[in-house]
Amino acid sequence: MTIRVVVADDQELVRSGFAMILDAQEDIEVVAEAGDGAAAVAAVERLVPDVALLDVRMPVLDGIEACRAISAGGACRTVMLTTFDSDEYVYEALHAGASGFLLKDVRRDDLVHAVRVVAAGESLLAPSVARRLIEEYTAATPRAPALPAERLEVLTARERQTLLHLGRGLSNAEIAAALVVSEHTVKSHVGNVLAKLGLRDRIQAVICAYETGLIAAGTPSGE
Repeated sequence: MTIRVVVADDQELVRSGFAMILDAQEDIEVVAEAGDGAAAVAAVERLVPDVALLDVRMPVLDGIEACRAISAGGACRTVMLTTFDSDEYVYEALHAGASGFLLKDVRRDDLVHAVRVVAAGESLLAPSVARRLIEEYTAATPRAPALPAERLEVLTARERQTLLHLGRGLSNAEIAAALVVSEHTVKSHVGNVLAKLGLRDRIQAVICAYETGLIAAGTPSGE
């Protein structure tokens, strides 16, 4: 199946460069390019692609608001692209519904991989961004949960443990080792957690683990 992509960036050279890289793949087709966020949203509504690559800073409508509109409007998933390695953008993008976040200096192969991963329903963050996302939460001043802890009552004990480990940034293999189960079992637990809590992907699971108080902000991630 061909992955259909919209690429949005206000810099034409950057936009066309990303589009050229993706279009060169046998399983990826760039169906539209857009120079601003409003044009990106319009292209997604018109063409119904699988993935939208969105620059964070664009005229008319910025990438965060474009992401929010696209996420609310259908099944198209979004990957945010930026030159700014800033926590502010990460949090805003994730809460807007982004499934991926990459810096613009991403390697060619990593860009292609990100599109394929997100199109398959998974989430992806640039490694440096993922590390800081966890570190920022764990270093934060303790505060009241933003979501009711009762939301987690639908989970079994093992699913709560799985969410706890997801919140600490562990991979499926690491969770399997911690719980002494197979990776296949972990994938099943992760799927159940996402389905029961109405979460799109692992990134939202990390946020949920902290915002329900399952992991207290200010607690080292290894505890």
